[in-house]
Amino acid sequence: MRQQVDQIEHELEAFKKLDATALQARWLELYRRPAPRFMRRDLLVRALAYRLQERAYGGLKPAIRRLLEKLRTGDLNAKDLQVSVAPSLMPGVRLVREWNGETHVVETVTDGFMWRGTRYSSLSTIARAITGTSWSGPRFFGLLNKRKPPSGDARQTLSDSSP
Repeated sequence: MRQQVDQIEHELEAFKKLDATALQARWLELYRRPAPRFMRRDLLVRALAYRLQERAYGGLKPAIRRLLEKLRTGDLNAKDLQVSVAPSLMPGVRLVREWNGETHVVETVTDGFMWRGTRYSSLSTIARAITGTSWSGPRFFGLLNKRKPPSGDARQTLSDSSP
């Protein structure tokens, strides 16, 4: 992986030194069509850099591609523009939820969540294990403001692991 990163960084640096003809040839190679005729050099370099990284690390998610296509064609509606209100949780954040008299502490880690010494990839799986029923994990832990958390005990907090 490190070798691949080094190779890409080297090629990105090389883009800066290429003349217009070489950049257009690289465009043809990466995009399989001629470069736009009047694209400024800095945009050409940025687009080439994006394409190179896209090939190496993956591109946009299908949902984002669909949204961009709707934006391009003008077929966008209000539902398409709804954004998730669930916050992005950094590793180390602790979610505390009391359910039926028992306090449950979930800690966010780099690749998911830890609860009772076990790693889970989703909060919903943990909420299901706690309640025995299907719940949205972000809603259960109070991360969504649309509805109140499920009944049990309404006390809940979002706290940081630092003192």
